[in-house]
Amino acid sequence: MMPPRMNESAATPTSDPRRGYRFALYLLILINVFNYVDRQVLAAVQLPIGQEFGATKTMMGWLLTGFLLVYMVFAPAFGWWADRYSKWKLIGFSMVLQSLASGGSGLAHGYVTLLLMRCAVGIGEAAWGPAAPALLSQMYPVEKRGKILALFYAAIPFGSALGYIVGGAMLSLTHNWRWAFYVLMPPGVLIGLICFFMKDPPRPAVDVVKASRPDPKRYLTLLKIPSYSINCAAMTFMTFAIGGIAFWMPEYLKVDRGLSEQQSTSVFGIVAALAGIVATLTGGIIGDKLRKRFPGSYFHVSAIGLILGMPLVMLLMITPFPYAWGILFAAVFCLFLNTGPGNAILANVVPESLRSGGFALNIFIIHLLGDAISPPVIGWIADHNKTATSSGLGMGFVIVSIMLGIGGVVAWFGARHLAEDTRRATVADADRGFDVVLPAAGPSPLPPIGP
Repeated sequence: MMPPRMNESAATPTSDPRRGYRFALYLLILINVFNYVDRQVLAAVQLPIGQEFGATKTMMGWLLTGFLLVYMVFAPAFGWWADRYSKWKLIGFSMVLQSLASGGSGLAHGYVTLLLMRCAVGIGEAAWGPAAPALLSQMYPVEKRGKILALFYAAIPFGSALGYIVGGAMLSLTHNWRWAFYVLMPPGVLIGLICFFMKDPPRPAVDVVKASRPDPKRYLTLLKIPSYSINCAAMTFMTFAIGGIAFWMPEYLKVDRGLSEQQSTSVFGIVAALAGIVATLTGGIIGDKLRKRFPGSYFHVSAIGLILGMPLVMLLMITPFPYAWGILFAAVFCLFLNTGPGNAILANVVPESLRSGGFALNIFIIHLLGDAISPPVIGWIADHNKTATSSGLGMGFVIVSIMLGIGGVVAWFGARHLAEDTRRATVADADRGFDVVLPAAGPSPLPPIGP
């Protein structure tokens, strides 16, 4: 017999956990903001750090790469955990750990110690990364996920911009880069403690997820889902580009374009935040609106944004300021237009029983081949092309723009598979007792996903 759905009499109005979903959404958005503040504050203060520790641009790029390598290696293990046990407790653990590691970054008195602290931050974020979007996907149905995940991922540009602002402000106020990390620890620990008091959404009456044995091969079968694998490939090219731009743009604006410290960090952060937030929300809303008319709309929106971003990044390097601010806004807008649709694709084509692991595998792929390598690669290019008046970063941004164009072309080819892959995942969830709306299509000719 099929277990009762969660919208039936099994849940009374007074005990319905969905009443707290809005607060949970706001809390997850706040945590995502904090995570990206922590990531990008390093970019805002990397120049004085490099000067104090005598580090080359390639070495400074490895600070972000070290964080991402640890992040992506630990993410699959935490994704398996999140599919079986409390996601909120895992998120609380991640926030406390990474906040303590952020404070430890400010205590570092050598390059190696700082690198180790950033790797510890990566362990914390690895616990958070797969659990949060899977938690939101568990709380909200397919037809709302584009909008909800767009709201959630709008925290990326906002948090990144706030990281530039916090780093620049602490540097201006204290003339000491260490305070940019110290100020992050107390609020992060407090937010983490709040998470331990949150309740997870209900599982189906028969919890086949928790009962199953760990089997990494189950997650690797996700790569056989066309929409999943194509989306991972497109997001990898996008992540390479965003990682390189986010880390090196402040220095490029200061050294090559002659902007002040405040303009290259705070003003850049504000422009990037506005463009990123508007783009993330726009991408999710448009993807949802067009979904009934164009089943592959999430892929189409992603592809158009990435393809348009390619010439805009090129144009940014030859446009004088203040006009270049407009080009920068447009370029960042196109980069982040992919965020909501791309993550909605991941949520929709992966069954609930594998969803945290699906996000974890995506994290592993896009960071291994994306922003884990782009900062040191661009730094290496800059080290070999710098002159007395140029940082050499401009040549690296040419590579970034090419990656965007390739990513857009890849994304376009995923549209034809999305409707069928979404239907298969929805049927799989219904068979396991999750509260879903079954699609009208007939049975799938393809093999089932998961156990």
